[in-house]
Amino acid sequence: MADINIVQQHQLTAEKARAAAQQVADKLAREFDLACTWDGDVLRFERSGVDGALTLGKEQAQLTIKLGFMLSAFASTIEGKIAEKMRKVFTEQA
Repeated sequence: MADINIVQQHQLTAEKARAAAQQVADKLAREFDLACTWDGDVLRFERSGVDGALTLGKEQAQLTIKLGFMLSAFASTIEGKIAEKMRKVFTEQA
């Protein structure tokens, strides 16, 4: 299994941070056919071979993903795309 861990700093209100997180989740859901659900300030997502969470903090968002064997070969590409999306949505929302 490959692990991805991305931390994105932000200066957003809780409401704007949640909207930004939802944009990231929507992208993940479209591209990787994931089911996403909110559990407080944690957005959990999963499907066969992928398990992760996006946790919203006061000044940062942390995304952790565990990729199964089949997707682990693409871990660096997946991480780059998600990091770029997080950087974009968590800074543009300010």
